[in-house]
Amino acid sequence: MGIFDDREKAQENKYFHNEELRFKLIARRNKLFGAWVAEKLGKTGPAAEAYVQDVVRADFTEAGDADMLAKVASDLKAAGKAVPDKDLKGKLAELQKAAIRQLEAEK
Repeated sequence: MGIFDDREKAQENKYFHNEELRFKLIARRNKLFGAWVAEKLGKTGPAAEAYVQDVVRADFTEAGDADMLAKVASDLKAAGKAVPDKDLKGKLAELQKAAIRQLEAEK
């Protein structure tokens, strides 16, 4: 039974490691996205940092990116700087690739 226990433990460790990496990737991507939107909104310094944190928190409202995208789209529209949903999703995908590169560079 020792070999099976070892395999099970290894699989559990791999799963937790992958989930941790996924969490870090999404968090990094969301921060980059929040910074991009903050810049579009003309926010700088502490106001931009606070906005980034608001965007990150918005992603915890429900599973997936819809909650965060809705917040950002609403904020941009309210500021008279509306961006089409497909463009927001495209930017999010672009920033996910950037977040992957950043995390790989930190290894």
